[in-house]
Amino acid sequence: MAGVKITDTTFRDSHQSLLATRMRMRDMVPIIEQMDDAGFFSLEVWGGATFDSCIRYLNEDPWERIRIFKKHMKKTPTQMLLRGQNLVGYKHYSDDIVEKFVEKSVKNGVDIFRIFDALNDIRNMEVSINVAKREGAHVQGTVCYTISPVHTIESFVDMAKKLEEMECDSFCIKDMAGLISPKNAYDLVKALKEEISIPINMHSHCTSGMAPIAYYAACQAGVDIIDTAMSPFSWGTSQPPTETMVEALRGTPYDTGINLESLKESTAFFKDVKKKYAGIIDPISEGIDTGVLLYQIPGGMLSNLVSQLKEQNALDRFDEVLKEMPLVKEDLGHPPLVTPSSQIVGIQAVMNVLLGERYKNVSKEVKDYVKGLYGKPPGPIKKEIIAKIIGSDEPITVRPADLIEPQYELMKEEAKKLGIVKEEDVLTYALFPAIAPKFLKGELKEEKLAPPAGDVKTAPDSGIPTEFQVEVDGEEFQVKVKPTGGFVEIGEAGAAKEAAPKNVEGGVPAPMQGMVLKIKVKVDQAVKKGDVIAVLEAMKMQNDIHAKSDGVVKEIFTAEGATVNKGAVLMVIK
Repeated sequence: MAGVKITDTTFRDSHQSLLATRMRMRDMVPIIEQMDDAGFFSLEVWGGATFDSCIRYLNEDPWERIRIFKKHMKKTPTQMLLRGQNLVGYKHYSDDIVEKFVEKSVKNGVDIFRIFDALNDIRNMEVSINVAKREGAHVQGTVCYTISPVHTIESFVDMAKKLEEMECDSFCIKDMAGLISPKNAYDLVKALKEEISIPINMHSHCTSGMAPIAYYAACQAGVDIIDTAMSPFSWGTSQPPTETMVEALRGTPYDTGINLESLKESTAFFKDVKKKYAGIIDPISEGIDTGVLLYQIPGGMLSNLVSQLKEQNALDRFDEVLKEMPLVKEDLGHPPLVTPSSQIVGIQAVMNVLLGERYKNVSKEVKDYVKGLYGKPPGPIKKEIIAKIIGSDEPITVRPADLIEPQYELMKEEAKKLGIVKEEDVLTYALFPAIAPKFLKGELKEEKLAPPAGDVKTAPDSGIPTEFQVEVDGEEFQVKVKPTGGFVEIGEAGAAKEAAPKNVEGGVPAPMQGMVLKIKVKVDQAVKKGDVIAVLEAMKMQNDIHAKSDGVVKEIFTAEGATVNKGAVLMVIK
């Protein structure tokens, strides 16, 4: 019997960490059965950001994804990452939606649920754990590992004991940023082994470079399972390479029992797949960065942060954002940086840097976090930060979901009006009401893959692409474009329209690039200073746009659903 088992993450976390979750299903299907035969404890194939990415960028049905994996996997359990009360989204959902989602996940093919809460608040894990257990699934209760004055081995062990009491089948140390040192890995696993009897899984990332050594130390302390990724999609912000760990443990008491020869075909396959995605793999995500020990950004967040800064034309501010991250984390009570808290902290750090003033603009999610609507922060939030973000409001102390009325039937009725009736599709809509309708109506087009670096020619000294491969009605053309210095925006039905001017008296500019989620005013409407006049979804967070002064709305230059650039005038108030 194998000394240590392996969960391979290539189908989920590894490409979430390196490719911002962009790997297409067609690039996974041909190798599933080969991976199924290798002898892994499980294959992580679903959950995390796959839902969002599938319906936002890939034009793929996430429910069909898990069904396909289950169809091809006859020997190895399928595994998903579930964010407790947040499921696969970025906010807390009502208990009835959580229950329905977990039930449908089991029925569609999930065998193992790795369930965590970003704040390590067990109250937010209770419903999903109980439902998954009731449905006969394996539940892996999880603690998010981080380093801070309020996170200790004793606190992690205490949480593990509570999860075992809740009848979890195994326990996972989720080191999402690659922070755990070999000594801490050994000490933590040893302490856990003395207090709990269920199997222990160590999950880490190579961001700091310590993960392979930490894994070996964990093996010496008695860890039962480690997470790895096939070598083409390993290292950097991903997991240690599967093949390397298999060979490193061979002949030791921790021998995995996996034959390296059986992985050769999969290694070669993923090498070829990686070439297709070379244009979206950022060197920052692929490299080792010991700076993570200071800013503690997890792998998936790091690649997304790079992507989001590129969208804002602000990649040159990357280092400033990294320095701001630990400051925001401390301000907010040291939350572990894992979805959604990594987005909450990360995007606030981005806004603090880009807007030139700390907490000048605060997303809805940050306000909800400070109010306690995500759960109890691990440590106290600074009083001046509470006052700045929510004023005189008092944070809640109850389980956040206790304040959420049942929502499933309401969302079902809303979905029905849009022609959405299948239960899985209703759940997709309930989780992502802003972006799901376009996908579910068949209006979404798959995001085109960026070409590898060097394949796009640019104008001298400008960085502006001048040569493109363009497809028209199935036929490809090589097109050269001559930059002229001006531009127009293309409106609906392809009609060109002049872009809204950037400098207008009374103009309200977009603070960053994003999608206009809501416009809350009309032309000729009077507004007061501070009124919310629009909501902008930027970097997956909702940002209220406020009136800067009293006045009357004279013009509105945008519409709900429109994508706007940073600085674009949304409306004029005089």
